[in-house]
Amino acid sequence: MRVLNIGSLNIDDVFSVEHFVRPGETIACEGYERFPGGKGANQTLALARAGAEVHHAGKIGDDGLFLRDLLVSSGADCSRLGVSALPTGHAIIQVDSNGQNCIILFGGANHDIGETDIASFLEGWGPGDAALLQNEISSLGAAIEGCARRGLRVFLNPSPIKKNLSELPLEAVGCFLLNEVEGEALCGESEPERIVAALCSRYPLADIVLTLGDQGLRYHGADGQTFSAPARRVEVVDTTAAGDTFTGYFIAALARGEGPRVAADEGIRAASICVSRRGASSSIPLRAEI
Repeated sequence: MRVLNIGSLNIDDVFSVEHFVRPGETIACEGYERFPGGKGANQTLALARAGAEVHHAGKIGDDGLFLRDLLVSSGADCSRLGVSALPTGHAIIQVDSNGQNCIILFGGANHDIGETDIASFLEGWGPGDAALLQNEISSLGAAIEGCARRGLRVFLNPSPIKKNLSELPLEAVGCFLLNEVEGEALCGESEPERIVAALCSRYPLADIVLTLGDQGLRYHGADGQTFSAPARRVEVVDTTAAGDTFTGYFIAALARGEGPRVAADEGIRAASICVSRRGASSSIPLRAEI
């Protein structure tokens, strides 16, 4: 199964702080680093490093050409990655002393994707292929509909949370990969079991993968298969890209024919390595490491 990731690419500016900045407060950071990032790019790197055949579609500015080089050097096909007149997307990331993060996003070229671009990205794709989408690009609704119309299995990570979620054709999604915050935004429930039950009721044809940080995950398949999986205990340095790493490894395992239990285990192991390192894309492990 080939995977087409229509996703974002960002330049991440990461500030290490004792605590997140509060309203009206000015603090000095304890460290500053710049990394390649963006949920789309992170997930493509995770797919590629997990051994999947992944093609990345999207847009960058002239300032982000190094991001394309990184994806290509990792094994991704970037023939569908265009260059926009807008600057590349940027993220301002605070990482506190506990390794938790908060993020401000600037869309940039990620928001320069129109329906004509989506149609171009999908040329040559059809049944037997998969599409991976996030909520950091424009024309996401057109992407979901276009992928489903061509017969691709649609995997959606509905992050970051935006008001447009309720307007998207989510009934066409084949698998949701999301955390508790995103799950609550979609269904209004806050407890993990209630989130899964509500999403299964609302989207009965979709598999639900609810990640719970250090509590592991809950899985409910459209075929009725359900299970929980525990997290691995590691020293947390930076949680940035942990969810993206899990997503890429989970889908890569499915793409080579593994079942969801094996896919979940590989995703959890990869994410546990990711959180033990600093940065976004630079923290995503190779499959040999897991």
